[in-house]
Amino acid sequence: MKCAGDSVAERVVKQVLDGHVAARTPIWMMRQAGRYLPEYRAVREKAGDFLTLCYTPDHAVEVTLQPIRRFGFDAAILFSDILVVPHALGCDLTFEQGEGPRLSTTTNMSELNGLRTELDASKIDRVYEAITRIRAELPAETTLLGFCGAPWTLATYMIAGRGTPDQAPARLASLRDPAFFEALMDRLVEASASYLIGQFKAGVDAVQIFDSWSGVLDPEAFRAWSVRPIRRIVSAVRAEVPDARIIAFPKGATLSGLTELAQATGVNGVGLDWTADRRATRAQLGGRYALQGNLDPLALIAGGDALDRAIDTLMADFRGSAHIFNLGHGIRPETPIAHVEQMIRRLRG
Repeated sequence: MKCAGDSVAERVVKQVLDGHVAARTPIWMMRQAGRYLPEYRAVREKAGDFLTLCYTPDHAVEVTLQPIRRFGFDAAILFSDILVVPHALGCDLTFEQGEGPRLSTTTNMSELNGLRTELDASKIDRVYEAITRIRAELPAETTLLGFCGAPWTLATYMIAGRGTPDQAPARLASLRDPAFFEALMDRLVEASASYLIGQFKAGVDAVQIFDSWSGVLDPEAFRAWSVRPIRRIVSAVRAEVPDARIIAFPKGATLSGLTELAQATGVNGVGLDWTADRRATRAQLGGRYALQGNLDPLALIAGGDALDRAIDTLMADFRGSAHIFNLGHGIRPETPIAHVEQMIRRLRG
């Protein structure tokens, strides 16, 4: 492992993804721009609806920067949503208050053929504009992260039209109509790679691929629908952006799954959810990949001594490795701001 330098302008998250052990562990949180912040809720109300919030550069820039101003995190992550990719391919998309996303379903080859083969520039270009503006306004030392949803996770929403507990509709589709499912995954691989390439060109330093539903897959399906599509995306992105830094976050993956994904795809970093065995994962992957995570979001809600103990144990498990501190999933809306402040004090001394 290499040691990161102490230059004020150094983007430490970016450096850790290059294999450096940072003198001070960098911090960011999934969903750090979100409903737990009153300033976010004010902009959300002004926007009127969630998609307007995502596609209006003024709003997207503002909410991306809010947690940086308030907490001084080491990375900002673009405010958007994984479902802008199916939306830009032609799926109808709405967000119902308290119920989550609703999409027009894509369940067969005919419906897939009715979608676009390339992303709608009138939507995606607004995301790229926001990225360019965010980068210009961020402190020089702050890493800017982009992201996309992994093809498997996007497919689960497109087939069911919403989130489901065990993603049975997508799993059944892959078994009943493999030709359609392969074609859908091909479309999503190509669109996702194009989207990430555009994000790099607009100014992000690194990207994260969220496979939020990979944990429902058996080992063979995980290899087919999580590992292989992510490998293809990484390969396509690096063909255009050779030094692209990429994190994969396969939520719910086993240690063997994490290992296979990291080795097969060549990502720079692996995100761990809160159930991951940190010591075993570090023994298996540390030294070759940056490890990101993995505080239980409920520990952050609990606060107090429980939070301090969880942070201390986590940091001891990762000490001396290329580590990015994060949660094991997104911060929950009911999280007290005071507990986030406590977390930062504990980490930064």
